[in-house]
Amino acid sequence: MAERFSLKQYNIEVEDIIRNAQPALLYEEAMHHEEGAAIADSGALMVRSGEKTGRSPKDKRIVEHPDSKDDIWWGSINMKVDEQTFEINRERAIDYLNTRKRLYVVDGFGGWDPKERIKVRIICSRPYHALFMWNMLIRPTNEQLKDFGEPDYVVFNAGQFPANRYTTGMTSKTSVDLSFEQQEIVILGTEYAGEMKKGIFSVMNYIMPKKDVLSMHCSANEGGDGDVSIFFGLSGTGKTTLSADPNRNLIGDDEHCWTDDGIFNIEGGCYAKAIDLTEESEPEIYRAIKFGTVLENVVYDDIAHSVDYSDVSITQNTRASYPIEFIDNAKIPCVGGHPKNIILLTCDAFGVLPPVSRLTPNQAMYHFISGYTAKVAGTEMGVTEPQATFSACFGAAFMVWHPSKYAELLAEKMEKHGATAWLVNTGWTGGAHGTGSRISLKYTRAIIDAIHNDALKDVETVTDPLFGLVVPTSCPNVPSELLIPRNTWADKAAFDKQARELAELFEKNFEQFKAGSSAAIVEAGPNL
Repeated sequence: MAERFSLKQYNIEVEDIIRNAQPALLYEEAMHHEEGAAIADSGALMVRSGEKTGRSPKDKRIVEHPDSKDDIWWGSINMKVDEQTFEINRERAIDYLNTRKRLYVVDGFGGWDPKERIKVRIICSRPYHALFMWNMLIRPTNEQLKDFGEPDYVVFNAGQFPANRYTTGMTSKTSVDLSFEQQEIVILGTEYAGEMKKGIFSVMNYIMPKKDVLSMHCSANEGGDGDVSIFFGLSGTGKTTLSADPNRNLIGDDEHCWTDDGIFNIEGGCYAKAIDLTEESEPEIYRAIKFGTVLENVVYDDIAHSVDYSDVSITQNTRASYPIEFIDNAKIPCVGGHPKNIILLTCDAFGVLPPVSRLTPNQAMYHFISGYTAKVAGTEMGVTEPQATFSACFGAAFMVWHPSKYAELLAEKMEKHGATAWLVNTGWTGGAHGTGSRISLKYTRAIIDAIHNDALKDVETVTDPLFGLVVPTSCPNVPSELLIPRNTWADKAAFDKQARELAELFEKNFEQFKAGSSAAIVEAGPNL
């Protein structure tokens, strides 16, 4: 039987508390207490996250406190909340948790490096949330759990209960509030499990740079000779897919830190997009969906309980959460040496950027700070044409310091350890979205293989006249005509016009970063 213990130190009086339950018990709890929970034919637990099926970035707030306020990049990403409002929301969460007959606690670690990891406690009322964070945190051994003591950070997940919209600073019934001084996160008005995971990531993004450790929104894997690659990229660019490589060991799919010793994964699990998932296209991820995996908001057959991954009638953002060891070639512990290759992924729906280009150090900083990708029609309400999206450091929603802080750390570590940077476009070729076609995953994988095999090291290159990118003219197992985007467009004038428009969007976005960037980095952008 799982250990039961007290939460009275948080003024939570509930006596029936299940701590660090194994998946089998949490399945049992979910089948009794989760409305709509079901078990897939693969053995995964299928659940609904309620009204919210994605993060609520406009409802994320950080307490403005004298000890940390000068460190934080305030604005639309990190919105201020005063200490009193935090206390009101915290009490509201605890009052709600006290109405529950049973609560679930998950104690685990953030960070595989014992020198840098933090102890995290999740307090929640849904077994689904407990199983999700059992997967996503690093699971302590029985001995470590016995000696766990007090956590460094506590998450009070009262997501089934709304924030009071009349409370100062509240703009909706959802609020995700973080206090670095109290070392607590309070969740109200959203049951989307990803808020817990990204809350812990935000914590690491604050405390790690204070130690000259670079926290990164990236995936990472390792080759047979110990060579490490990291993959930066926003949602939909292929970060999880491309790092799950049958020929390399997976270190992690989403969150890492780079120390003086190398890199380490922050998480104990993976959180993969499940839209259009097939065994043929993503075998490692497909096979990881089994007993212990959480499947969020998927549609399934009522009789066979087989999942239709192409059905997005609930949400485009269907997800699978599973322990990293469910990936056959995961590297446990999830640590590696210093990266050899830094791969910046973008999904350019305008069909302008080359499938692969080698970046100078200054270009790497420019594109890292820019964090470009494009949304396409159908991915969000109201999106009918490709839309450029810029997210600093390929993860602005989770960055706490100004982007230049992370960019400087990346530049220092790349220079010190001799890493090579690449820009890889997984988006469109032969025209923009609606005219051209998406670059085949087979070709993108071949490009990644060529980077890992040093097959692009000495090939002939051309320099893109507008973006200044050094573009290989050949790559093993990739048609040469695909490598130069302009050559794939039937209407060359239309390409030139589209390319210039994208370059102007880059320049406009970078205006906000010019003051904190060197002239060399500013000049590494498009040549307009």
